[in-house]
Amino acid sequence: MYWIAFGDIHESTGVLGSIPGLGRAQGVIITGDLTNRGGRESADRVIGAVAAINPRILALPGNMDTDAVQARLAERGMDIHLRARELAPGLGLMGVGYSTPTPFGTPGEVAEETLTGWLDATHALAAHFDTLIVAVHEPPHASGVDRLGNGQHVGSPGVRAFIEGARPALVLTGHIHESRAVDRIGETTVINPGMLAGGGFVRIEYRDNTLSAELMSV
Repeated sequence: MYWIAFGDIHESTGVLGSIPGLGRAQGVIITGDLTNRGGRESADRVIGAVAAINPRILALPGNMDTDAVQARLAERGMDIHLRARELAPGLGLMGVGYSTPTPFGTPGEVAEETLTGWLDATHALAAHFDTLIVAVHEPPHASGVDRLGNGQHVGSPGVRAFIEGARPALVLTGHIHESRAVDRIGETTVINPGMLAGGGFVRIEYRDNTLSAELMSV
């Protein structure tokens, strides 16, 4: 079985039809920024475009999403922010959305301490899974997935410390569009597929109790 993951949609859904196998996937994992400071209507348009191909959606809000977006995800039974879900026997997914403060004053920003507290609390709900996937919009600091075009690392030290301590099998992140990459922190694979409009997505395979993930592009 397999899942498709992507994020940083920003209301641009034109490439969805080009993602191979999207409709046949067990589900779609969206790692935040569905909208551009949008509300319920914007969220519904994005969700509708994805659901037209695959209605099995799990999503969390990013820093460009308002609280209304998360509320709409919860109303539709798709929200994974501060939640843990079983994807298959022994395989779990936990999610933490939003980001730490940015220079742009976006609607979905929280303090570093809040974000790390959320990670720890949500992990407590997911620690029983044999294999764990973490979806977190904010990338880990000083990694290959948090680098701006000028080379500056802008991710969260707390996210990195969480990964080092919890050691999930896979982390799906985003937020920094130009830092599409695969990295490893200890034994954890960390993937940022970049902005969806750029064609990046992740294909996650789970066969014979073994998890693998590949960064792909349309």
